[in-house]
Amino acid sequence: MKLQKATRKKVKIRIGISGVSGSGKTYSALLIAHGITNNWDKIAVIDSENESASLYSDIGEFNTIQICAPYTPEKYIQAIKICEDAGMELIIIDSITHEWDGAGGCLNIIEELTKKDVNHNSYTQWRFVTPRHQAFIDAIIQSKCHIITTVRRKQDYQIYKNNEGKISVTKAGLKEITRDGFEYELTINLELDQLHNATSSKDRTGLFSNHPSFIITEQTGKLIKDWCELGIDEIKDYTDKLESCTTVEELKMFKSILPDSLLKNEGFKKSAIEKYNQINKQEQKEYLYKENNEEYLTKYFEDVNIYNQNKMLTDEITEEIQHD
Repeated sequence: MKLQKATRKKVKIRIGISGVSGSGKTYSALLIAHGITNNWDKIAVIDSENESASLYSDIGEFNTIQICAPYTPEKYIQAIKICEDAGMELIIIDSITHEWDGAGGCLNIIEELTKKDVNHNSYTQWRFVTPRHQAFIDAIIQSKCHIITTVRRKQDYQIYKNNEGKISVTKAGLKEITRDGFEYELTINLELDQLHNATSSKDRTGLFSNHPSFIITEQTGKLIKDWCELGIDEIKDYTDKLESCTTVEELKMFKSILPDSLLKNEGFKKSAIEKYNQINKQEQKEYLYKENNEEYLTKYFEDVNIYNQNKMLTDEITEEIQHD
């Protein structure tokens, strides 16, 4: 734990797009994705919406992974990992609603557990399902890729007693079909209406907050990309510092100040291991050279000493012979 100055770093964006059926969630996500990456080959769609993403294959040759029921959190996590390992830069999860409210999703898992265990109600069964759902959220938050999630919205209602004590039901707007609080994990959350107009309900970038509704285009993605690129490239910054290390001891001290994000970064770990091997090999060479050099010098001085002793003895004998 250490206190340090706050610095703006380059980031991977987390965007949510919500709307009712037909509002243009998938198409809008694809436009933003291409604006960010400028490369259809680096975009992957995790599709649980009956292959709806493939309907837009005419706009670009992006990649897809089809997910079918049961829509377990683990299935989504596996799909995210496949996309990351394939070198994707941006992943669209279309949609996260099925992980929550689909066949085999979290709510369905709770229902099945409650049926099997009559001694516990549905509330207590969440102790088994919440960690699984949280693992899915963590996979999104911790991904090394940009992530765009889409989520369905439905009419929400409020039930209350009126002044006469009668039960009344009123419409309370549209609600996202996923677990409450997911929006807190996002950088930007955009809501689409039936005319495809987008408004932001959350925006940490400041690009869309307090702005009138707008139509999403590729330019939207380019604006977001520029915002992501502001600040320090953390990996490059620490890689440069890594290259300046010249001894194993310096590497050990350097490791002690690394943030957790870099300790988990496979590319950086590979560079650090290569640097360690390089320095360690050099230090071993210098040690062997020093050992051999000292051994040579020791032998040299021993030879010189013997030579000097012999020369002194020879000079004494020569002097005695001449004297005789």
